[in-house]
Amino acid sequence: MLDNSNEKVKNGILLEFAKTIELFGLSPLEARVFTILYIEEKPLTLDDLSEALGKSKTSMSTSVRSLVELNLVKRVWKKGVRKDLYQANTHLFKQFMSFYLKKWQDATEDRKDALLEIKKQIDQLKESEKDEDVENKLHDLLLFHKHLEEFFKEASDIKK
Repeated sequence: MLDNSNEKVKNGILLEFAKTIELFGLSPLEARVFTILYIEEKPLTLDDLSEALGKSKTSMSTSVRSLVELNLVKRVWKKGVRKDLYQANTHLFKQFMSFYLKKWQDATEDRKDALLEIKKQIDQLKESEKDEDVENKLHDLLLFHKHLEEFFKEASDIKK
């Protein structure tokens, strides 16, 4: 009976932690794979993951590859084991912060660049065609993006 209760508790932890991890932009399956690797604290094969999650080895491979690219999971070597083993990168907070700050910085920069292109278009209009309210809003949006960039840079510096 104790084993069943422990399994229930463990499954609850896995489920809730995976939901938290999804908030960082991972797919539900990627979040579950990461969570299993993080909770187990030991390297697992794709077969192990497939069995634990009831998913195909192919979908495990795809998810693990994404997590490796994000540096959230690493491939490890163990003497005598012929299959690839994967383990969660346990520097969880630092990894997620790095991932998210980079993602937000890139998105903010892309949006700012798009707004600057629109500003160029407005600058090329004749004075009679310009809308002062639109120009003021654009100015406010560019200022907002500048503040976001400063915030993300400061957060990146803190993290180091």
